[in-house]
Amino acid sequence: MSQDVIRDESARVPLIYDPRVRSIFFQVLLVVLLALGVWWIVDNTIENLRRSNISTGFAFLRGRAGFDISDRLIDYTSDSSYGRALLVGIANTLAVAAAGIVTATILGFLVGIGRLSNNWLIRKLAMVYVEIFRNIPPLLVILFWYQGVLAVLPSVRDSLSLPLGSYLNNRGFYFPRLVWEPGSGLILAGFIAAIVLSWYVARRARARQMATGERFPVFLTSVALIVGLPLLAYVVSGMPISVDYPQKGTFNLTGGTNVRPEFLSLYLALSFYTASFIAEIVRAGIMGVPKGQTEAYSALGLRSNDGLRLVVIPQAMRIIIPPLTSQYLNLTKNSSLAVAIGYPDLYAVGGTILNQTGQAIEVVVIFMTVYLSISIITSLLMNWFNTKMALKER
Repeated sequence: MSQDVIRDESARVPLIYDPRVRSIFFQVLLVVLLALGVWWIVDNTIENLRRSNISTGFAFLRGRAGFDISDRLIDYTSDSSYGRALLVGIANTLAVAAAGIVTATILGFLVGIGRLSNNWLIRKLAMVYVEIFRNIPPLLVILFWYQGVLAVLPSVRDSLSLPLGSYLNNRGFYFPRLVWEPGSGLILAGFIAAIVLSWYVARRARARQMATGERFPVFLTSVALIVGLPLLAYVVSGMPISVDYPQKGTFNLTGGTNVRPEFLSLYLALSFYTASFIAEIVRAGIMGVPKGQTEAYSALGLRSNDGLRLVVIPQAMRIIIPPLTSQYLNLTKNSSLAVAIGYPDLYAVGGTILNQTGQAIEVVVIFMTVYLSISIITSLLMNWFNTKMALKER
């Protein structure tokens, strides 16, 4: 009887007091409000564009750009389309982001380990570096490299001579360029084969070490493969590569490859700025490894360098990788500051297109899509790497 009474009482309770009903009601209400908000924004935008006689759509991307781009990794002229110009900007953004990520990672790891060094001088120098660059806005770092370092370099006539026929002046960095002649494809094939074989050797060596405890010289073997196979292909194919050295003239340098000061400034600034944050992440990751691990490898007779590389760093990576991903994303998005020094990245090229066409909404949508895609791809790759580096029970 009592259970029947309870059921009758619960049946008479209004639905508004049922937690499940209230949860569904508020979720539906939130979705409806969001849909109404989006509809209101879209309707207002379309009405304002109609009043201003501005056409919508992405057909403008097929129009003639009519402006030059100084730094470009793909073919482009002023007669190319707006779409081609955006591709140049995307390629430039990816180039400076990829180069900056590699350099910032290497420099950040070195400085982070240096902050824990037993050497007082190294430890203090690393601390000063981190505290300086971490507390300066990235735009000021970019302007420092552009106006305070590269702009005061000698002129072309007084270029600084560097090894391997390279030159450095206020117009950029000039270095020799490889000229690929017919038959050089075999060299590329040899290089790809060397990479694949190096990966296979590393995998087999790791499996062997886990099974028997015996180590294999993976690094030396990989270097021998990566250097030896392309060199062998170079000789077999008749040496089909020549070198174009930059030639110093009175007013200019001809030949070779030129990296302009805008790219160098942005690349160095983003690398040094982001490396200061990565250094702190690395330091925190190493300090997060229990001290007993250090005592354990010391008891086994491992030297500090080997213990750090084989014991501490692998365990610290599970702490380092998640915040490291955020720094990679920040570096990529900070590349949009290139507009301050005239480097034609995606944001700078898109801004020029926006001013010429007036297609503000479409250009901003392209910005959002490209940066979001880069961020998602970076996050997916880092999540995969984090999974591979996770500690697993044997």
